[in-house]
This record gives sequence, structure tokens and C-alpha cells, in this order.
Amino acid sequence: MKIAVLRGPRDLHIEERELNTSDLAPDEIWVETEITALKIGTDRGNYEGAEQVPGAPGYPRWVGDSNVGTVRGIGAGVTGFQVGDRVVSRYHHQSAFVGRESESIVKVPESVDSENAVFSHLYTLSAHCYRKAMFTPGENVAVVGLGVLGLGAVALGPLFGARVVGLGNSPARLEMAERMGAHACFMSDDADLSAKLDEFTRGAGIDLVILTANPWPAFRTAVEVVRDNGRVAIVALPGRGEPPLDFNPLDMRWFYNKGLALVAVSQRGGDLFPTESDRFDGVRGCEHTLALMEDGRLEPRRVITHRMKYTEMVEAYEMAYRREKSMLGVVFSWRE
Repeated sequence: MKIAVLRGPRDLHIEERELNTSDLAPDEIWVETEITALKIGTDRGNYEGAEQVPGAPGYPRWVGDSNVGTVRGIGAGVTGFQVGDRVVSRYHHQSAFVGRESESIVKVPESVDSENAVFSHLYTLSAHCYRKAMFTPGENVAVVGLGVLGLGAVALGPLFGARVVGLGNSPARLEMAERMGAHACFMSDDADLSAKLDEFTRGAGIDLVILTANPWPAFRTAVEVVRDNGRVAIVALPGRGEPPLDFNPLDMRWFYNKGLALVAVSQRGGDLFPTESDRFDGVRGCEHTLALMEDGRLEPRRVITHRMKYTEMVEAYEMAYRREKSMLGVVFSWRE
């Protein structure tokens, strides 16, 4: 099989590796990849050698974590999958893999297009931003950072009962946010932003900000625009790859005096009525996201700007490295 391997910063190669599919363990699943997706923010940071995320492997390392493929073989003990099923997983940019049934591998409904399904784990993370911050239907939500993850939060907001405003630094991204269902969109550096948000919320203010962008100016925007006693759900890695700060991110003006809650979107979500296990873990959460796609209410493929062969992957990563604003959703085909 073929796999994308990052040997060092900006040193990406497609390598040939052996994959033993002839003797599957009882709980193993053999999947042949159809398409994978580029998660621009995280993947770009790894590619350019930004500060390493805790727990991430060193070089050489795999890249990518959005994979749709077809089951080609199953172990004797597998009960949840059959040969021929399409599945979405968090496996890497590779032409095939052997995984275990207990992993975050989810069957894709027949009516869901693969170009939608490939973003389902990522959009499940977008949904987790709402759950972790204890979102209440009817609240005003601002999404700061309009990449694929942020646009997922924009698209899911109206389905969850939110009034959503997108805040970004590119007119093209604002236009995309409108296409994905935002009720309003503004440039984050708009001199009249405060007044426009006040009008948008009818004076109630922004209850919840979902921060998906790493740069510190995006963090500053988030804590400035949220109302007193509001929440900022942080799914970004603030400051990753950024120069030293020229301001205090926990300045009393934006944190203590406003009584803010800064929520890290990781681990289990908030739950007033907990179950014995995580009600929306990686698998159940992804199943819910796919159900929204199955109903036709969620179409991540609208954000796709580039469809490329896996052989063009280095070119795609270099475009992301250059931060080309024309690039948003990217999918790689692994079919020969």
C-alpha cells in the first residue's frame, strides 16, 4: 500500500509499504481507501514543523486523519461490518489499512456521498464545540476562524438552534460561511464590528464564541466580542507557530472583568444528565453527524475547492503552507 510520510518539516513523500491482509485477526477490518481529506490548520502546522502537539509522534510520521474507503475483508469475530461497506475513519493519507472494529470506524449510509462523509469526523469535532460549552438553543454564536472546522460549526449551528455569525479575515471565507448557513458574516477587523454585532444580537450580545483559528489576533477577537459571562469554546491551538505575544491573553479587561469561561474543546462534553458511557463519543458523535448528512441537512462538500490525486499531495501541502486563501476543502483520490 501507499502512505504519505512526513520525514521532516516540508519533506513529504508517498512511500510504498507492506500491508498484510491475508491473515486478519478476529477483530480486524481491511479497508481500501477511496478518498482522504486535508485538514488545513492542523495538517499545515505539522507540515511546516510548528510546535508539536503533545502526544504527536516525531519524524518520520503519518499525516491526515480523514479517510473514506470500502471494506475488503473482515476478521472472523467482526459483527458490525461486512465486505463492501463504505466506512469513514481517522486513518491517515494511505491507500489501504487494517484497523480494529473497536476503533473510530463508522459505516457510511448508502445515501451519503463520500465527499460529505470524509468530513464527518471533523464536523463531529465542530459539533463538540457546542456540546462542551453547554450550548442552549436560541443563543447567539460567533465562529472565529472560517476554515473547514469553523465552517462545520457554522453549518451545524442553525441545525442546533443557534443564530450564527461568521467572523473571518477573507471576503471569500465570509461568502463561504454564508453558503454554509451563517445568518450574518463580518470581517474580524471591521471598525464597526461591535455595533454590527450589537445589531445582530438585538443588544443581547454573543453568548458563545467558537474559536477555530490559532493566531493570537483571533483569540483576542474572540474574548473581545463575547458578552459578559459568556463562553469561548477553544478548538484551536492558540499561538501555535506564532511569534511572541504583544498582549496578555488573560488581561482583566477580557477575562476576569467579563467573567468569561474559556472552554477547551477536548475530552468528554458537558452533560447535565450523564450516561454510563460517553453519549457522543467518537463513534456515536460521528453517527449523528452522518445522520444529518443522510437527511440532506448537512453538506460539507460545499466547502471543497480542490479535488486532487494523491500524487499531487505535496503540491496541496505547499499551497496550504503559502496560506492561499483560495484553498479550503481539499480531497485526495486514491483510486488508480
